[in-house]
Amino acid sequence: MPYPQITPSQLQSMIEAEPRLRVVDVRSGGEFEAAHIPGSYNVPIDALGEHQRDLVDLGDPVVLVCQSGARACRAEQALLDAGMDNVRVLTGGMNAWQQEGRDTVTIRDRWPLERQVRLVAGSIVLGSVLASTVAPRAKWVAAAIGGGLAGAALTNTCAMGALLMKLPYNRPTQVETRDELARLRADHDTEKAA
Repeated sequence: MPYPQITPSQLQSMIEAEPRLRVVDVRSGGEFEAAHIPGSYNVPIDALGEHQRDLVDLGDPVVLVCQSGARACRAEQALLDAGMDNVRVLTGGMNAWQQEGRDTVTIRDRWPLERQVRLVAGSIVLGSVLASTVAPRAKWVAAAIGGGLAGAALTNTCAMGALLMKLPYNRPTQVETRDELARLRADHDTEKAA
């Protein structure tokens, strides 16, 4: 059963009080590079399945972060199923963290994935509606995008976002999951020795 989520102010207090706390960002590498919580580790949700044992075996308390909280909740359930008992989720994710004006680190400035989805979906809808003035069947493209967006809201997933994450623009330039896990392990060992 998931634990109660924590607020950005609670997370800030935990970071300051608990040196063993690990903030794990489950967003894509591109999203992580655009803005992340100082000291956090990037283990994208797509890679979490093969690396969840690494997190569970450390035994350190973990707070999961994504953009809005949805992916972090899925990651939390996966870690709970794997036997982790000290994992929490940041309520509202990076959106909430940034709305409160808390510090972030930017490695490479890029548009957030949600903004990219709005741009692509809106452009396709606008283009297909305009095209339907000449080719009436083009309106069905707009209907398909609308249906896809409604389905994304109902299932709390986004196929268009998943496709956009695969573009070279959204791939990380510096952060690799295995490097992040090695850094996490080294930090764990340092804290344990202290």
